[in-house]
This record gives sequence, C-alpha cells and structure tokens, in this order.
Amino acid sequence: MVRRLCLLVGLVLLTSLPAHAQLFGDKIDLSGGYSYLRFRSTPQASLNGYELSGQYRVFPWLGGVADYGKNFGSIGGVSSSVSTYLFGAQVSWPWPRRISPFLRFMGGRANFGGGGFYAGSWAEDGGFGVDMKWKHGFSWRLLEGDYLRTAFEGHTQGNIRVSTGIVFRF
Repeated sequence: MVRRLCLLVGLVLLTSLPAHAQLFGDKIDLSGGYSYLRFRSTPQASLNGYELSGQYRVFPWLGGVADYGKNFGSIGGVSSSVSTYLFGAQVSWPWPRRISPFLRFMGGRANFGGGGFYAGSWAEDGGFGVDMKWKHGFSWRLLEGDYLRTAFEGHTQGNIRVSTGIVFRF
C-alpha cells in the first residue's frame, strides 16, 4: 500500500514537472548516485547501493525533500539489504559561486531484509552535503554525509551513510 501510494505521488510529481518548472524557474532538484552505508547491526556491515532524491524549493534557500535509498551487502555471511523512504526539509546556501552547501533533516521508514528475515522501522536522518555546479542545470554532489537512525526489532542502530552523484536542476 505504501509503495503504491509513493509510486502514485512520484508519477504525479514527475508528469507535472516540465510545465511547473517553466513557470517558476529553478525550483526542482533531482539527484541520484552511489551510496555507502555503514550499518551498525551485529555484526556491523558495509553496504553499497544507490540513493535517489528530489527537492522542491519553496524559497531559494529552503525546500521539501524526498529521498529513497537502497544498500546491499553481506551481514554475517547472509545477503542482506536496507531500504529507506525519507521525507523532510533541506536548507541550502545557494551561493552565486560554484559551491553550494546544504543541511537536511528527514524522517520516514526503513526496511531490512536478509536470510528470510524482514523488519521495518521508523528512520530519522540528519545530514549535510556540498554541490558543485558544472553548468546551468547540472551539479555534482561532491559529498553527502548522513547520520541515519533506525530501530529494527527494538535495537537502535546509529548508521553512517555517505553518497555522491549527479544533480539535475530545472
């Protein structure tokens, strides 16, 4: 149910982006790239994957952000994955120069699956990042670092996630 609702909302937003972007200028950021997650389970694990996010700027310095990430790897010899569905706010410093730092705070859901075991948890994420402009409409997310808190099966995990990728602005 949650997946279908997220997919429906995403499709509506994506189909309305071109017309909306022409009216208001650079209001939308879409990014995607590589993600590394240090998952603080027992035993701890290093998971590799991807992260996709979108931001709608209400003001040049403040926007609402949605983020999806999926990381894969082996935990204790068992093939496992962690998925996150996060929503929140992002504060940016849109400097006229090439470098633009940001802070983001999000909450949502995290899912863990591995070895026939599945668990869901509330997730909280706070982080920072730096984008470097290439040319109008394109940036490179040099670094995004997040503290991702999950609580699978009543055990709190303080995870570290680091990402890099491409940002499209329109």
